[in-house]
Amino acid sequence: MQTATVRISLKTREKLRELTANTGESMQSILDKAIEELERKLFWEHTNSAYAELKKDPIAWKEEQEERLAWDATLADGLEEE
Repeated sequence: MQTATVRISLKTREKLRELTANTGESMQSILDKAIEELERKLFWEHTNSAYAELKKDPIAWKEEQEERLAWDATLADGLEEE
C-alpha cells in the first residue's frame, strides 16, 4: 500500500494516539474510518439539501412522488432476482 505524509496539528495527533491506545487500531486505520464517515455525512447532507430544494417546487416534487410510485409498482412485478 502506498502512503503519503500529511501534516496534522499536535492536538489531532494526541487524539489519534488516545484513540489508538483505546481501540488497538492503527492511526492510519482510524484516519481512514474518520474520512469515510465524513464522506458519508457530507453525502447525506447534500442529499437531504437537494430533496429540501426539490420540495420547494410543488410541480417537481409531485413528479418525484409519481416516479416513486411507478418504481414501487416494479416491486410486485414477479421478476425477483434469485
